[in-house]
Amino acid sequence: MTNPILIAGGGPAGLAASHALSCLGFKSILVEKEDRLGGAPILSGYAKLVPSGEWARDAIGGMVERAMNDPLIDVRLNTTVTSFSGESGRFSAGLSDGSGADTGAAILCTGFTHFDPVNKPEWGFGTFEDVVTTTQVEQMISSGQGVRCPSDQRKPKRVAILLCVGSRDRQIGREWCSKICCTVSANIAMEIREELPDCHVYIYYMDIRTFGLYETKYYWKSQEEFKIKYIKARIAEVTSDGERLIVKGEDTLVKRPITIPFDMVVHAIGMDPNTDNRSISSVFGVTLEPNGYVDQLSVYGTVGATSRPGVFVAGSAKGPETIDDSIAQGHAAAVAALAAANPAAETA
Repeated sequence: MTNPILIAGGGPAGLAASHALSCLGFKSILVEKEDRLGGAPILSGYAKLVPSGEWARDAIGGMVERAMNDPLIDVRLNTTVTSFSGESGRFSAGLSDGSGADTGAAILCTGFTHFDPVNKPEWGFGTFEDVVTTTQVEQMISSGQGVRCPSDQRKPKRVAILLCVGSRDRQIGREWCSKICCTVSANIAMEIREELPDCHVYIYYMDIRTFGLYETKYYWKSQEEFKIKYIKARIAEVTSDGERLIVKGEDTLVKRPITIPFDMVVHAIGMDPNTDNRSISSVFGVTLEPNGYVDQLSVYGTVGATSRPGVFVAGSAKGPETIDDSIAQGHAAAVAALAAANPAAETA
């Protein structure tokens, strides 16, 4: 009988991997450093998910409940992997709770860290109370309190959403596109307009990357049905006149400066590599790619393979990723991990 598969990280990818293994009749050890499962959608209080439109607490919450009640999934909360030795099919893991585990393979589903916009000080976060992040707006919506200006709890009449905060920015060492921010921002803009129909919402962008089928459902729908205003611009700074926030920049289509007052400015924050990735790399003996994410070998070989045989990666641990794709990758990595944990079955 194959040893349990060790899964590090209890977000969407980890939950999907553990469920896939259970469906095939195999055990897993699901290790999560936080005090609950669910990853960023639950821990950060996401609202409606893209593209399903389901509330995160229902969609991801259902996955959490399923894992917690599955006898084939050994959930370890408030726990990390401190050591990992051996070879594919015969690994031994040490856990921070003092226990150990024999495991056939491991799947890294350790996710990402939200970019901290304090690292972009000229855009006002940390200086002005009504400059917030997309995550904070999601929390306002999911909590039921509605979108409000933090400074005085008034309903904003004009909101600016600034894209690519912590993405595609060489000056701060983040050259990558975070893949989902444009679509999430369009979704949030529509949710704001749905709640506050008299509020004018502007999206400032370098380029719009609502890739694939998201173009119609989010980009065009937000403009045509919800009257979201898109401005192709280069932002210089966010300041205040004492009453309202002032977004200054250049409209790059008409090549002229623009200065517009707003009640609230929202930073569409990107995905950073997990701040624990250096430690994860050291413990599991895997390499990181140049930007700091877990390096994945060619998917034309074994899906999710890392530099160490028997250790796999799925979801945003390997780079910016959507929730749906993270779930699919979790399922795929589970199958790959089973094959690695039981090589005899692979060749039988």
